[in-house]
Amino acid sequence: MHGSATPLSASAASAWLLVLLCAVSGAYCLLRARRADRTVRGMAAGEAVMGFGMAAMAVPSGTGAWGPQVLAAVCCGAAVHALWLLRGGMHHAHHLVGALAMAYMALATAAGNGHGHEHGHGQAGLPVVTGVLLLYYAGYVLLGGARLVTAGGVLSVAAGEGGPGASGAEAGGAGELVRACRLAMGTGMLAMLLTM
Repeated sequence: MHGSATPLSASAASAWLLVLLCAVSGAYCLLRARRADRTVRGMAAGEAVMGFGMAAMAVPSGTGAWGPQVLAAVCCGAAVHALWLLRGGMHHAHHLVGALAMAYMALATAAGNGHGHEHGHGQAGLPVVTGVLLLYYAGYVLLGGARLVTAGGVLSVAAGEGGPGASGAEAGGAGELVRACRLAMGTGMLAMLLTM
């Protein structure tokens, strides 16, 4: 057996940390969806689905032979939901991109299943699509991190509050925590795309 001296390799440990990060983010979004009003509930529920889907996709042992197809179907459903939310404004476009990216990764995993895939992620995939998604999420993470750092102490929106000028990030939860959750999921997407 190769490398059996260490019970948990560094790559497996980082994969499990990614699973934990995405699952905690999904759980927080689910709690936010339960407490939020109608205008924020759909967005928070979509983020919860994305968080749990990313956690399932990041499991080092993979999701089994049927897992990628199920994940792709769930992500396509999330994409339809995000498309429906676009009626409320273009700020939901990120959710559409995220759902489509997850469906793309799930389909790439299904195509590469059993052909040298590692940590549940397929080696297959279109390099151009993967490259565009990498650029998008790298920019999203950098911009989100900069906004989170500069927003420290500025946002003081209590849970459930937010007037007409409150953004979707501020309404339905503490602004910084919502931004940090979204940044964590964006970082997780970037990490998963790097393994393709």
